[in-house]
Amino acid sequence: MCGTVKDENVDTVEVANKGPAFGKRHVHVVLMFFLTGIAYTMRVNLSVAIVAMTDNTTSPNPDIPTYDWNDKSVVLSSFYWSYILLQIYAGKLGAVYGIKWFLVGTMAIDSVAFTSIPFFAEKFGSKGVMGCRIVQGLAQGFIYPSLAVILGQWAPLSERATMVAISMSGFTISNVVAMPIAGYICGSWYGWPMSFYVFGLLGVAWIIPWVIFGHNSPAEHKSITTEERTYIQRSVGYVESQENIRTPWKAILTSVPVWAYVIACYGSEWGFSTLLTEMPTYIDKIMKFDIQSNSWLSAAPYACLIIITWTSGFFSDYLINSGYISLPNGRKLFSTIALLGSGIALIVLAYIPETATALSIALLTATIGLGGTVTSGFSLNNIDLSPTFAGVITGFANSFCNVGSILAPLFVQFVVTDETDKLQWRIVFLVAAGISIASNVFYLAFTTTEVQWWNFPIGYNEKGEQLPVSEAIERQKSCRQYQK
Repeated sequence: MCGTVKDENVDTVEVANKGPAFGKRHVHVVLMFFLTGIAYTMRVNLSVAIVAMTDNTTSPNPDIPTYDWNDKSVVLSSFYWSYILLQIYAGKLGAVYGIKWFLVGTMAIDSVAFTSIPFFAEKFGSKGVMGCRIVQGLAQGFIYPSLAVILGQWAPLSERATMVAISMSGFTISNVVAMPIAGYICGSWYGWPMSFYVFGLLGVAWIIPWVIFGHNSPAEHKSITTEERTYIQRSVGYVESQENIRTPWKAILTSVPVWAYVIACYGSEWGFSTLLTEMPTYIDKIMKFDIQSNSWLSAAPYACLIIITWTSGFFSDYLINSGYISLPNGRKLFSTIALLGSGIALIVLAYIPETATALSIALLTATIGLGGTVTSGFSLNNIDLSPTFAGVITGFANSFCNVGSILAPLFVQFVVTDETDKLQWRIVFLVAAGISIASNVFYLAFTTTEVQWWNFPIGYNEKGEQLPVSEAIERQKSCRQYQK
């Protein structure tokens, strides 16, 4: 028993009736799409705004304040200082007490802190902005684990890649939409403060439909059809109540497949964070584009990312459901496209001359765009390995990965002492490429899509059915050493 088990539900998830064509599970995907989009908008807006905050020629309005800061990369990384703190417990707390109201509080706190940045920048300088970003990071630490919990409850296996791709593409679309809008606002008469007010209001607005339509699980949804509820629960095989379930920390932390997932996340996050926070500066200092052109060029790679994210999700589900590729090989294929492909693009970018602006944009677009396939690759492994503890695994992985999100901008601050020196940027790109490729090698060597034995609480079998008391006692004895 204390090994891995095959997912017995894989062959039985197809039922005669899946419920309405647009069911409650799809409503939750839409809600998660807007959640990730708005939350990420509030995360990345500063990457564009900070260029205007430190340049008095950006806005035609002379009353817009600007600052002389030499710690911009530190300001950009401050979000991640607190972002990692609660993630390990966020998924478990949400699973036990319900994700719904945690997300309401998260978005309320995040929106208020984000909207307060202009005030704190004026009163306390860069340290004030760091304070707001720390509060934002603390609040947003609940979002990614919460997303895993929601999808672990609502995403049937045969639709999982598509549902995850759509939900997570909100992160991407926020870059495409937010960066040009932020650039336009920063360059307008209203200046950079207005970008914080506009996007902060969206965060508050999202809470309303979530309170009305959001539910923790199919079991708690009062208006879901019986057909759709049955379809989801047969596929997911999920134990609804986690209030009395102990998290098998030892089993999770000693699971090699879990670490394969974590390492892949880390490799992807380092490169993504480097470009997310530093690409506007690179385009400004190396490629010499103004703020509005900069924002459009910074957004272009994310437009490519959206297309690849959505198409890879549909394509992955099609290939796997049609039998053209196995589930494990599907995860490996799309992970390799993201990690190896992005790494190669970064290596080429590191060595081309700074005058090759068109090729540079193409490579930046490829680096970020290819990352869209992670939503059909390793990003699904948390749910593959354990639908029950997907939020816990995601919280742990995200905490680990976001150490890279902290270190990547600080590494740039350390290496790039002259932002106009292409050779210094070369080091940044090569390090990111090396980490990405190495993480892919580790993932390919040790990943699996088998549901792990510790996914099923003591007292339940692999189908989520309650065991007889005598059998549950024997199982508990045999696996007790892992329940710590």
